[in-house]
Amino acid sequence: MSTAQRAQPDEIATWERIQQETPASVGALLLDRVARTPDAEAYKWPAGGRWESQTWAAVGEIATEIAAGLLALGLKPEDRVSIMSGTRVEWIHADLGIMCAGGATTTIYPTSSAEDVKHILADSHSHIAIIESGEHLPKVLSPGTLVEHVILIDGPVTAGESRAMTLDGLRARGRELLADRPDAVTQATAAVTADHLATLIYTSGTTGRPKGVRLPHSRWTYEAATAKAIALIEPDDLGYLWLPMAHSFGKVLLAAQLSIGYPTAVDGDLTKIIENLPVVRPTVMPAVPRIFEKVHAGVVAAVHREGGLKARLFDWAIGVGRRAVRARRRGETPGALLTRQYALADRIVLSKVRARFGGRMRYFISGAAPLSSDIAEFFDAIGLPILEGYGLTESAAGSTINRSHHLEYGTVGLPLPGTEISIAADGEILIKGPGVMQGYHGLPDASATMLQDGWLHTGDIGEITARGNIKITDRKKDLIKTSGGKYVAPQSLETRFAALCPLSARIVVHGDGRQYITALIDLDPDATRAWAAEHGVPGATHADIVRHPKTVAAIDGYVTQLNAELGKWETIKRFTILERNLTVENGDLTPSLKLRRRYVEHHNAHLLDKLYID
Repeated sequence: MSTAQRAQPDEIATWERIQQETPASVGALLLDRVARTPDAEAYKWPAGGRWESQTWAAVGEIATEIAAGLLALGLKPEDRVSIMSGTRVEWIHADLGIMCAGGATTTIYPTSSAEDVKHILADSHSHIAIIESGEHLPKVLSPGTLVEHVILIDGPVTAGESRAMTLDGLRARGRELLADRPDAVTQATAAVTADHLATLIYTSGTTGRPKGVRLPHSRWTYEAATAKAIALIEPDDLGYLWLPMAHSFGKVLLAAQLSIGYPTAVDGDLTKIIENLPVVRPTVMPAVPRIFEKVHAGVVAAVHREGGLKARLFDWAIGVGRRAVRARRRGETPGALLTRQYALADRIVLSKVRARFGGRMRYFISGAAPLSSDIAEFFDAIGLPILEGYGLTESAAGSTINRSHHLEYGTVGLPLPGTEISIAADGEILIKGPGVMQGYHGLPDASATMLQDGWLHTGDIGEITARGNIKITDRKKDLIKTSGGKYVAPQSLETRFAALCPLSARIVVHGDGRQYITALIDLDPDATRAWAAEHGVPGATHADIVRHPKTVAAIDGYVTQLNAELGKWETIKRFTILERNLTVENGDLTPSLKLRRRYVEHHNAHLLDKLYID
């Protein structure tokens, strides 16, 4: 095992001081925030064509009423309450209410299958479920679950369903309880300790049945304190939140916001991001790599479709931006000529690109999957750096992150203060620190395998760079060993292809036990249709377009470009373009847009087998 890597000493000292001042639970963190800045804006969200706004005092009142309503239903300390909804401000209200009442939130993605919903509800022993609308009722009330009460965020309640009520109805019950016992919620919140269970998050299941990750309050208050210690976000920032709140990444942002006090715009509709950003004008936005890949491909394709002087100016400006950021990364000050060129490039091109994101964005935060270094540099070149971070649900999502003053593309940065990272003899990344889970719910053997001698075994392969940053090279279980005995890291090839090919949505590199490497390529439907129109490729459907020889030839060109950068043993010898897109709904991707590699390979085995027939 390598020597443990830690944060810088000054960050650790700051975190230790902040940690001592941080309340013991998330509920107490909320009450502290309400007391500190009651009239400051907490959240805004779209409603009826405009954006509603809410203060911390209002959030505190709503969460208290929800907490009281849950207590009226008989909620006991650490009782699990499931939330099954898309990202919206009511999700946050419900989560805070559960924790203020002393309960533990169990998260369920609204896209989860009926089988997974039944498993999570039963395994977590959730007697109360909060769902987005009546369409989820059949899943949460299926035989075998233990649900006694269902709360609907959006009504109405189905006639004759005695177990259901609306969220407004729950709050009304809460007000009745508070009229008789005004201190019921404050007493419940005060009774919660750091070791009480706060959240039960079921892994999104890239392999096997979801396991419940037990995360007590201390894990979230730790994440809150570290975000404040490294000044990741400032009180006067405006965040934009679309990430699934059922994912641990979203929960980190909630905790950080309570600690720091900045406002957040909330809209879980992925299709509205580009439309909303110029209106909301946020300064910080977390996302996953697929968002950056799609934006990068869209911007580049749109400019080059117009061609002419505009395309040449764009390419020149991006080139100038790349040279400038490379100089700064080397610790150099750009020379006089480059400085003047950058000022011109920024005025006529780069500032206009930034305006598409609202014009105030300081940086993005990326996590959940590897990000291409080339795409990271592209965004940095236009003045929108991406701070890539790393963590697992089992480590409360946040374990490392790039600092803006210590940015290194292709890495996930330095450990957060209090967290230690080590590399095992076989290259596996190990994590130790206050963010690591208690264990898997009801699975002592699986917990013991994952947690050994205080170290969380991540299953990721990585290394520590000369600058001390952590670099992820692949998943331990995803490493491909060809029949010739050569090892290939598929994620490395996949992230590089994403930067090369503007039409790509996903590429699945395959070849374990085979004589050579092949790939399944999934093309972005919007980018592909636009490209087809421009290049005269006919087709009424996506399948028609991707089958066309011109499309196949274009993708073959990008694969050839990728292969030119690779060793002979890892080049992609053959590929097929998928006629059906990989989606969350079909089980190909997790709700956080990570590839379920084994699932995709299994369901496309007939296509892969054909690639090995001469």
